[in-house]
Amino acid sequence: MPKGPKGQKRPADVIGNAVKVMRIATGQETEDAPVKSAAATLGSLGGKARAASLSSAKRKAIARKAAKERWREKVTSE
Repeated sequence: MPKGPKGQKRPADVIGNAVKVMRIATGQETEDAPVKSAAATLGSLGGKARAASLSSAKRKAIARKAAKERWREKVTSE
């Protein structure tokens, strides 16, 4: 079944989708919100912990390396 922009299930055909949207708009149906997975939750926590543990010099070195790689890719792709 196709998924909407927020991961919700939607009917595959146009008429079924229109009926679903109409029912949500009139309050006959509720729109199910996607549940955030445990991996997504833990992943964001790990990123914050890593950022807090890095020194300013190490962060700058990582940023410098990333910028160098971005520019290298643009030069070679042209």
